[in-house]
Amino acid sequence: MPDLILFNKPFQVLSQFTDGNGRETLADHIVDQPGFYPAGRLDRDSEGLLLLTDCGRTQQRISDPRHALAKTYWAQLEGDIDETALQALRLGIQLKDGMTRPALARRIEPPEIWPRNPPIRERKSVPDCWVEVTLTEGSNRQVRRMTAAVGFPTLRLIRHRIGPWTVDGLAPGQWRKLQLPGDWYRRGT
Repeated sequence: MPDLILFNKPFQVLSQFTDGNGRETLADHIVDQPGFYPAGRLDRDSEGLLLLTDCGRTQQRISDPRHALAKTYWAQLEGDIDETALQALRLGIQLKDGMTRPALARRIEPPEIWPRNPPIRERKSVPDCWVEVTLTEGSNRQVRRMTAAVGFPTLRLIRHRIGPWTVDGLAPGQWRKLQLPGDWYRRGT
């Protein structure tokens, strides 16, 4: 049966096990777990849930956009987002590499989360707000590009959920392992 690791990737950690430039990687946090590889990526400047697996079929089922596994992000935005911008996110945004799929997007209260190190630079003259965005695709830096396209740049980005799995209960750098049923990818999540 395939195993899955749920990892709360800290800010500035690469979503890979090696780096020739001395930057912090998964190997600095996930030890004694040979054969595990990330199922998808999370940018170095993003935080939150990263899934790793020891099964190629599981990795493909999680990361391939054809399976439309929902991924939910919490984004702290510069500015005070309005309903017009949220509706644009819901309908899909035209980016340089094409139109995004429609997303679920709503404004949320600031979530109870860990502090970021280093903290986000706050400007007294510019408000900020939080949104929750759920995608069924995941092109490079998509949430950041979408929010910037509607006029509200992302200051901090946390992936909270992938399918049925969340980062809840995991501090930055912590992980837990669980076992999936052998045929879970045929049944869906």
